[in-house]
Amino acid sequence: MFDDQCTPVLEYSENFAGWSDDLTALHEKVAGDKHPIDLASRHDALLQVKHVMPSADAVIMEIGCSSGFLISDMTKYFPEAVILGVDVVKSPLFRLAKSLPGIPLMRFDLLQCPLPDKSVDVLVMLNVLEHIDDDVKALQKAYNLLKPGGSLVLEVPAGPSLYDSYDLKWHHFRRYSVSELRKKLSITGFIIYRKSHLGFLMFPAFFISKLLNRMISIRTKRDVVQEKAVQASGIGLVRFAMNIESKYLSEISLPFGIRMLVTARKPL
Repeated sequence: MFDDQCTPVLEYSENFAGWSDDLTALHEKVAGDKHPIDLASRHDALLQVKHVMPSADAVIMEIGCSSGFLISDMTKYFPEAVILGVDVVKSPLFRLAKSLPGIPLMRFDLLQCPLPDKSVDVLVMLNVLEHIDDDVKALQKAYNLLKPGGSLVLEVPAGPSLYDSYDLKWHHFRRYSVSELRKKLSITGFIIYRKSHLGFLMFPAFFISKLLNRMISIRTKRDVVQEKAVQASGIGLVRFAMNIESKYLSEISLPFGIRMLVTARKPL
């Protein structure tokens, strides 16, 4: 509260190098909250959070909460937990504050994290790390935020050799290999105890799509992003494949896929 006025979002810092309000709006326009890959992503994240929560009233923070689709799910699945939402963008946070008024929301750049160390039990970062230039520093900040024994639920795009103009348009600094992510997590002190992939069944088609994308000329950011996102969300086979993964393969360590899934722990 400042000068007898309340703010729905605590704002500390910003950094538009890896994301922006405009990209958030575009993503929502073409995918919304029903994109089959994102649905599977949130399903997996909820399972991981449930596995690693030390208690029902644990402190769970999502960095990169954007429009709050996962935050909303977590309030239903973990009603006793303290759930916090963080993002570097502004407009989605203020919209989220209206739809979920009881959830503390903060706006800051993870590289300039204003929060005290050892304050969070579970930290969730889905498709965030690839948008940060200094990802090792970001992982160190995440490590510092966690209490001893706390867990990081992480998702990143897989396959550095598949990086193309589509990734560039989405402000991805990189796609990750297993060895690269393992090394960076190890450097910052994390212990990996779960590693898998999302989009395992879809990967052959995804791989071909990436190769074709390199062979055609890209017109504009909006054209490419919209066309590809609409294609992915509109194909029934994609939805079917992701449902199969979510229902039957979520407990299996899948060796490759579109996105890499990692759960790591800070030692006691």
